[in-house]
Amino acid sequence: MREALTVERRRAARLKDVAELAGVSHQTVSRVVNRADGIRPETRERVEQAIARLDYHPNPAARNLVRGRSGTLGIITTDTGQFGPASIQRALEMAAREAGYLASSLVLSSVRRVEFDSAVEQLARLAVEGIVVIAVHDDALDVVRSRAGGPPVVLVEGDLSGSRRTVGVDQVAGARAATRHLLDLGHTEIAHVTGPLEWAEAKARRDGWRLELEHAGVTNGEVFAGDWSAASGYRAGRLITVRGRATAVFAANDQMAVGVLQALHQEGVRVPEDVSVVGFDDIPEAAFLIPPLSTVRQDFRAVGQRAIESLTAAIRGGPEPRPRLIDPELVVRASSGPVSRGVRP
Repeated sequence: MREALTVERRRAARLKDVAELAGVSHQTVSRVVNRADGIRPETRERVEQAIARLDYHPNPAARNLVRGRSGTLGIITTDTGQFGPASIQRALEMAAREAGYLASSLVLSSVRRVEFDSAVEQLARLAVEGIVVIAVHDDALDVVRSRAGGPPVVLVEGDLSGSRRTVGVDQVAGARAATRHLLDLGHTEIAHVTGPLEWAEAKARRDGWRLELEHAGVTNGEVFAGDWSAASGYRAGRLITVRGRATAVFAANDQMAVGVLQALHQEGVRVPEDVSVVGFDDIPEAAFLIPPLSTVRQDFRAVGQRAIESLTAAIRGGPEPRPRLIDPELVVRASSGPVSRGVRP
């Protein structure tokens, strides 16, 4: 016993060390570690005592190989510089760990057929059991949908219609909630700053804005093109002040809303007294802007958890679930207020 403990101080204990200390075969130790049935209680107790004395920790990779699985999931994504995809990637990695898996992430410059196939092949060499694709662009969605065979795949975000295993936030509902909030405040001239329209989420948010205006019988909304950046929001904000018609702005993300706020401030337009502004995403800084930004919050943690649940169900051969949309939350702060009946500067 003393000699065995000395060995442990020099290196991590191995299964062989436990077997020698307990006086059993290494197969018996393996069966105890894997909680197999048919082991005599006194033998199990002796092995468990040896494990405790040696502070033995089974090798997860080795255990998974014995079980015929790698215990690894793949994540394929692009545009990790954007708040939404980066937040989803972190949530997926956390959810994978909580489910007992390792996560191997690949960031691609674009998701075209060649790049995607290469990424899948790279992950296949790691023997991943399943793959989550954060598919924000239309071309990425087309590539993923057309692929057949290989490990199960779950799509996250993007256009979830027509896909099999999908998880995401209801972008249309979020945009409608933001627009309804402004309509309820009395605004009928509500401008929209879009994201790049090759992004499915940008189109969904634009469509939600338009649907809610149509539902209210309002046809006065103007559209300004953006690219998710604060600079594009600033340019849109300058145009909005020049035209002078809008009393409210719904920006498709918070970074563009920040640019709108800066443009309005420079032109002496007060927020929300003259123009209300609402964003989308609820970035950490949103509550600390001047004024604090009203926005739509996405539950990225729930997206990650549900995506990993869907993928592990597919790995086990479970039934294919319906697309799982997560409801966003409207967060009202000081940047949105009742429409002003006075004259803007």
